Amino acid sequence: MSRTTLHVIGFDDGPFDPRHRGDVLVVGAVFAGTRLDAVVSGKVRRDGVNATRVLRDLVRRSRFFPQLHAVLLQGIALAGFNVVDLPALHAALGIPVIVVCRRRPDFARVKSALLGSVPGGRRKWRLVERAGRPEQVSGVYLQCAGTSPAEAGRIVSRLCLNGALPEPLRAAHLIAGGIVRGESTGRP
Repeated sequence: MSRTTLHVIGFDDGPFDPRHRGDVLVVGAVFAGTRLDAVVSGKVRRDGVNATRVLRDLVRRSRFFPQLHAVLLQGIALAGFNVVDLPALHAALGIPVIVVCRRRPDFARVKSALLGSVPGGRRKWRLVERAGRPEQVSGVYLQCAGTSPAEAGRIVSRLCLNGALPEPLRAAHLIAGGIVRGESTGRP
C-alpha cells in the first residue's frame, strides 16, 4: 500500500447480555486516514450465520465503498459466535479483510465451545480454520484475506494512534457501546 490516504472501515459489535438470543448491533466506522468520515450500522443474529452477508451489504451499500482499501474486524466473530467467512467477504468486496486481536486467540477453547454447544458449530469451526492461524505483527495478532500478513501489518500500524488497535476499530467499539448502553465503557 502506498503512502496515499487509507480509506478503511472498522467493524465491532455492541455489548449484549449473555442471555440475549436476538439481534446484536454492529457498527462500522469509516475512516479516511485517521479521520472519522462516517458511521454505518446493522444487526447480526447472536450466534447466527449472517455476519458475512450483513457486513458485505453494509460495505457495498455505503457511498464510501468505491474509496475503501480494506475492512477491519476486531475478532473473526460478531455477536458471540456469528463467524465471518474472511475469504468470502474478501471475494465479495474485492478488498482486503483484516482481523485484529490484541491477544492470540485460544483456538482449543474456541473449537470446544463451537463443537460443544453452538448451533452449526462444525461449519463455524471450518470458517475459523479457513481463515488461518493469526500471525503476530506489530504487537497484535492478524488474520487476513486478500493481502499478506506483512501488508496487513502496515495497514494496521498506519491507523494506530492510541495504542495497539487501529482507530477505526477503537471508534466502532466506542460508538457501539455508546449506542447500546448510553455511554461507552471499557477498551476494545
